[in-house]
Amino acid sequence: MAEHLRLKKSNCKNCYKCIRHCPVKSIRFSAGQANIISNECILCGHCFVVCPQNAKEIVDDTEKVKVLLSGESPVVVSLAPSFIANYDGVGIESMREALKKLGFSDVEETAIGATIVKREYERMLKEEKPNILISSCCHSINLLIRKYFPSLLPYLADVTTPMQAHCADIKRRIPEAKTVFIGPCVAKKDEADYSNGTVDAVLTFEELSQWLKNEQIELKKTVDTTDESRARFFPTTGGILKTMDCSEKGYTYLALDGVENCIAALKDIETGNIRNSFIEMSACIGGCIGGPVMEKHHHSPVKGYISVSSYAGSKDFDVKQPEVSKIKYTYSPIEHQAAMPSEFEIQNILHEMGKFKPSDELNCGSCGYETCRDKAIAIFQGKAVVSMCLPFLKEKAENFSDTIVKNSPNALIVVNDRMEVQQINNAAVRLLNIRYKTDILGDQLVRIMNPDDFMRVQRSKQGIYNQRVYLSECDRHVEQTIVPAEDGRLVIGIMHDVTDEERERRKKESIGRETVEVADKVVEKQMRIVQEIASLLGETAAETKIALSKLKESINDD
Repeated sequence: MAEHLRLKKSNCKNCYKCIRHCPVKSIRFSAGQANIISNECILCGHCFVVCPQNAKEIVDDTEKVKVLLSGESPVVVSLAPSFIANYDGVGIESMREALKKLGFSDVEETAIGATIVKREYERMLKEEKPNILISSCCHSINLLIRKYFPSLLPYLADVTTPMQAHCADIKRRIPEAKTVFIGPCVAKKDEADYSNGTVDAVLTFEELSQWLKNEQIELKKTVDTTDESRARFFPTTGGILKTMDCSEKGYTYLALDGVENCIAALKDIETGNIRNSFIEMSACIGGCIGGPVMEKHHHSPVKGYISVSSYAGSKDFDVKQPEVSKIKYTYSPIEHQAAMPSEFEIQNILHEMGKFKPSDELNCGSCGYETCRDKAIAIFQGKAVVSMCLPFLKEKAENFSDTIVKNSPNALIVVNDRMEVQQINNAAVRLLNIRYKTDILGDQLVRIMNPDDFMRVQRSKQGIYNQRVYLSECDRHVEQTIVPAEDGRLVIGIMHDVTDEERERRKKESIGRETVEVADKVVEKQMRIVQEIASLLGETAAETKIALSKLKESINDD
């Protein structure tokens, strides 16, 4: 199968939404990226529609069509009847005029091919009288049966699709023509690849709209009607039945849309619960007017149905019915089965996911799989990884954080924007002399400590780091760091008890002060002694001087 849906890796955000919506789980996750498994995919386009990051894109074939237009052969468009729902108020003549400006030689409605197909369904019911007949108009449904319900292929109408029937009719009338189908469906690109040259290329409405915009071609709002256009009902749920003669006795006529509903019906057929029925199946809810391109870019199911209904006539298109052999198509099985694990291997994987007993298997579907066992099988097949299990990751993260919080020597307190305690660890309980955690959880922080610093951080969104404070409520000194959480609603306080350190520091400061005081007293006393000695020495020197002076005078007198 060629690649028609691909991943833009830079956009994929590991959200698993595509696998949750994939009806056949044909997506593999590797390195956090979603990859489509082509041989399992039925090209329903659900992943393209639901991806919130536009990580899935339909491969654009505009350049391929331009190459066809550059050739010498006339290129004729087969336009899906859902166009009337996609282009509001624009009829086939307006579409023909615009597309001819792009270089196409002519534009016809695929509903012409639908008329051929529905007539063959009527013939089969009347002449062959099969027990069950499933419509083969939807390529995604055809792929679903070929890949996942091959035992039911005898019930799938061996009739070509309206697209191929119409393009074959165009080439019968214009042998040298090239054909391009334009519609809302990505699966038609794959169908064209296996049409043996009947369909040369496929464009989506989105590709056509972008092309018209680039060429500055506007579609005129004119709707033309004709009574010979009943097959225009085909793109709606029950549209095939609306065009058919459903009078063949003994048959129940059903119309189902949505892959899930079709899978449920196919399972009922397998078990023998459905008999004598003609079943119209469409992969898209609402039929082709709910195709992936329309659903993503132009989703309006009620308005779309009204547009189709008002545009359809009450009679068949005037088209020559080809020989039965010309519109027969053999649908063969497509093998895709991956290896299945043993029960022992499944249990080992479940244990890796933290599922040790049946009650652990929540089957929540957050990973995209219906059950934990389905997820385990997908892991074995390389389509999924253990980390896709949200409850497992949550429990693992909580256990990891709880282990850190519970065993941390630092006191941890978490409060909300109303200063209510949301979490407190054992160290904080001991530090603040709280009897039990439950005594304070959910209560105001002011009950156990001054909340001013927490409130300041909550208002300013600026953290406080390594601040030393005294908690008078518990007679403790702590070094605290208070920071806001990323969401801005929680404030986290981390406190390290430094009471002993602070007391030791203060003791040393006290000893230091006492030592200084003693030293001051000693110095003061020594200075007094020095001064007294100096004073005594000073008096003795004076007396000696006087005595010597008198002695000198006495000697001089003699």
